[in-house]
Amino acid sequence: MNWDYAAPFTLPRVPVAADIDGLNHTNNAVYVRWCEQIGWAHSEALGLSLEDYRRLDRAMAIRRGEYDYLLPTFEGEALTLATWLVGGDGKLTMERRFQLVRDSDGATVLRGRWDLVCIDIAAGKPRRMPPAFLEAYMPAIVG
Repeated sequence: MNWDYAAPFTLPRVPVAADIDGLNHTNNAVYVRWCEQIGWAHSEALGLSLEDYRRLDRAMAIRRGEYDYLLPTFEGEALTLATWLVGGDGKLTMERRFQLVRDSDGATVLRGRWDLVCIDIAAGKPRRMPPAFLEAYMPAIVG
């Protein structure tokens, strides 16, 4: 695959009938859901789960999400979704990128990006990343 960055964290995806919209292709909202799923899977692979977020009363919340829908995909098509952490200030913010590729020809069908901010879950306000976040996330940042 021709990935945008080295060493992607990947998940296979195949659109099913429920993912297809009235235009007979994968609905854009499905891609957003898949990005959320791979974001959590990547976080868990790095050692931080939703339970850890709750225990620490901190979370990386999406401040801004952008998606470029480049090509349609269809029911039954084999796809690979990739994600990376590509930036972080080591205090409050990180950036996560996504790339969805059609397996049959390697074409990129979607690119996405999230700007993330660390928040105090109880108060819903920005707070510095706890040491556990820095230890898990900062070494995973690629450039």
